[in-house]
Amino acid sequence: MQTVNTEQELIVTTVRNFVDKEVIPVASAMEHRNEYPHALVEQMKEMGLFGLSVPEEYGGVGVDTTTLARIFEEVARGWLGLSGIIGSHAVMADVVARFGTGDQKKRFLPGIASGEKRGGICLTEAAAGTDLQNIGTTATRDGAVYRVNGSKLWITNARYGNTFLLLAKTDAAAEPRHRGMSAFVFEKGAAGMTVSRDIDKLGYKGVETCELHFDNFPVPVENLIGGVEGQGFKQVMTGLEAERLNVAARGLGIARAAFEEAIKYAQQRMTFGKPIAEYQTIQNKLADMATNIEASRLLIYSAAEKRDRGERCDLEAGMAKLFATETAASVSFEAMRIMGANGYSKDFPVERYYRDAPLVVIGGGTNELQRLIIARNLLKKYASKL
Repeated sequence: MQTVNTEQELIVTTVRNFVDKEVIPVASAMEHRNEYPHALVEQMKEMGLFGLSVPEEYGGVGVDTTTLARIFEEVARGWLGLSGIIGSHAVMADVVARFGTGDQKKRFLPGIASGEKRGGICLTEAAAGTDLQNIGTTATRDGAVYRVNGSKLWITNARYGNTFLLLAKTDAAAEPRHRGMSAFVFEKGAAGMTVSRDIDKLGYKGVETCELHFDNFPVPVENLIGGVEGQGFKQVMTGLEAERLNVAARGLGIARAAFEEAIKYAQQRMTFGKPIAEYQTIQNKLADMATNIEASRLLIYSAAEKRDRGERCDLEAGMAKLFATETAASVSFEAMRIMGANGYSKDFPVERYYRDAPLVVIGGGTNELQRLIIARNLLKKYASKL
């Protein structure tokens, strides 16, 4: 496993202290009010967390993928909603940094790094979530702009963000379909784009998740990622590889938080004259929870290191996302069972972890999709030579 340098270790430590001192004390109350954490966002800007995926030459931090995962684990440990504010933003930053033209990098990356240009990714539609090739949003060339028409759903940062990555069809007749898809960076301001309702969610509160509607919305031609049509699907899928890892890390953060609450409670809660941690049933639960958490961490680090070597890590990222997020779901539920009625009460944060966990199972590509990705890559890896 690679060694994290001193500077990056300092970043992780700084984030951990920020979460302990500033986030955890207010997270549950703000989450229950579904209150947007404006003050915490300003602190994250000052810490450079919006520039994690931006190279240093453009004003970013430019951390390696393992460090990025560790940071997302820490933030999600405090509050999943807060991690979402930098999650999809980091994917947008990664796509622009990897595939943007020189001009696009100069125009967008410094603002993205500072948090001045803050936003996310516009991919999902009513008929296209897991199957992104089925999107219906179009971008039609009209002189110096593309005219965008269509709607996008589940857009994180849609209301308070101002800069977004958009996937749209520029050639509806292309076969296969992905060859007719292009990616753009757009900024709010021009007429023709409406932020519609905030989606009311079970968990993942604090961060806004909205619908966007486009009606001849103009996007400058120079904002076409890479300057070439038809490359958007490949560009976005590379970004989603990074998203799977940050979602996996968020799942790890939820699981770790739930486990720490449970093991602390188990050592304090007395029944029949002794702490419940001394009962074998509880010990078995704690052992399984801790083992799955550690396995999740190692899967994430393995995929992250492969990505940092410049290799595709679809298989490893899929495994990490699948296992870590399922661990988040199971550990948060087991923590609630260990804590009994107190785990079900809003007086303790475990009920919040339990409500948040399904988001990471579904988001970043459902775990049913991850299994298909894993199987497809395994079949390719072990293809019969007969």
